[in-house]
Amino acid sequence: MGTLALYGAAALAEIGGCFVFWGWRRLGWPLWSLLPGVGLLVAFAWLLTFVEASAAGRAFAAYGGVYVAASLAWLVAVEGRVPDGWDLGGAALCLVGAGVILWGGSGAGR
Repeated sequence: MGTLALYGAAALAEIGGCFVFWGWRRLGWPLWSLLPGVGLLVAFAWLLTFVEASAAGRAFAAYGGVYVAASLAWLVAVEGRVPDGWDLGGAALCLVGAGVILWGGSGAGR
């Protein structure tokens, strides 16, 4: 699985897991709903271990940009809300930063 696919899968797992906790705390979901949320958060951490990067911190930092963009996609797909121009501009900036971190001079596999 390629780096972008791993980051995408990790983002879905993390955002889904966090959303379950949001649902429990803010939307009144039952306590048992936390179990799949915990499983998703474990899957998120496990998936990041497969990213080819020279250091864990670098893999996590680059993932941050993907997380921001994926969170806005979640906003649209799951919550039915439309991000504004500031949201989209910020996400684009984060993705550029993630690319610089991951594929720059000391990024993936170096």
